[in-house]
Amino acid sequence: MKSFSSHSNSSTITGFILLGFPGPREEQILLFVLFSTVYLLTLMGNGSIICAVHWDQRLHTPMYILLANFSFLEIWYVTSTVPNMLANFLSGTKAISFSGCFLQFYFFFSLGSAECFFLAVMAFDRYLAICRPLHYPTLMTGRLCNILVATCWALGFLWFPVPIIIISQMSFCGSRIIDHFLCDPGPLLALTCSRAPVMEFFWMILSSLLLFIPFLFIMGSYALVLRAVLKVPSSAG
Repeated sequence: MKSFSSHSNSSTITGFILLGFPGPREEQILLFVLFSTVYLLTLMGNGSIICAVHWDQRLHTPMYILLANFSFLEIWYVTSTVPNMLANFLSGTKAISFSGCFLQFYFFFSLGSAECFFLAVMAFDRYLAICRPLHYPTLMTGRLCNILVATCWALGFLWFPVPIIIISQMSFCGSRIIDHFLCDPGPLLALTCSRAPVMEFFWMILSSLLLFIPFLFIMGSYALVLRAVLKVPSSAG
């Protein structure tokens, strides 16, 4: 009887409620204005970088191509959550559909993953430019740059789909309230009918690898850059 009841409760959940930043109506409107302004400035800033790189032939170099891709990625990264959050500031229900929740979940973490890989590749590009300046044009070719860009996008969107699909197939019982401004794995797993320690561990491993591998790569690249700079004689510095 208990399992039937749990199944019945899970089948009725067609969406979730994102609490976001709870508060009085006046506070919600103030937050809406504040986040709208920051969001528009983010779009304008990153959009101007993309346009500058696109229109100026002198900027068609690996460093600026990577920067333009990072700016394009940043636009979609904030767009995966901010518009829905802004709508919730003015909404009385703060509801998000089941499919909308998991689409946001997927795109937010996939775009965030791609950002981590792009940061690592940009650090590698600066390492080559500073530590191998004479060989840089032959090492960082347009073809290699395009391969690195495509790899970052592909790895970002292939890093999390399996656990996200598995979580979306789980049964959700009872409350459908998510105490967050986005669909995050922690609150979602807390709403499942039964605990999933294996999935929690799997998610932790993937997240840890995503953070530490690019971080170590970035730190290694800039450590080599710093070593090269410190080797420069002070008189020629």
